Amino acid sequence: MIHFSRRLLLIAGLLLAPLGGAALAQDTDAVLLEVVTPERTELFDRARLEALPQHALTTHTTVTDGPQDFTGPLMRDLLAEAGVEASSVLAIALNDYEIDLPVEDFTRYDVIAALTMNGAAMTPRDKGPIWIVYPRDQHRELQDINFDYRWVWQLTRIEAQ
Repeated sequence: MIHFSRRLLLIAGLLLAPLGGAALAQDTDAVLLEVVTPERTELFDRARLEALPQHALTTHTTVTDGPQDFTGPLMRDLLAEAGVEASSVLAIALNDYEIDLPVEDFTRYDVIAALTMNGAAMTPRDKGPIWIVYPRDQHRELQDINFDYRWVWQLTRIEAQ
């Protein structure tokens, strides 16, 4: 029940933020991401995510027109910050979409936890607040449909497997 209540509050906050004015939309104390390991749960608000080294990536996506500019921390840095030592993680989105991702993806490629697209912070209405983005244009093998499923938008939770 606690997990459900926290998720309900997160969903309500994310969906109401664009409607509730600048103060609510800019709430940097709101938890955007939970990272769960067998030992603990790490909570990330926007400030903690932005405190990680930020990386820029320009790439095409399968759901937008033309190349898009993304910024955010590398997934490998995010997982290291959370103390994840696993070979795979379960990425879970706001809409309950989930997929197992090999951690090797994050060491092999500069995959980012995108917080902005084209200079603007993403909201749940535009795939945010966090979208796992692969450097699709830089690696031909990432242009395969099997990798397209790994682009988790509206990311809210990561569980070490």
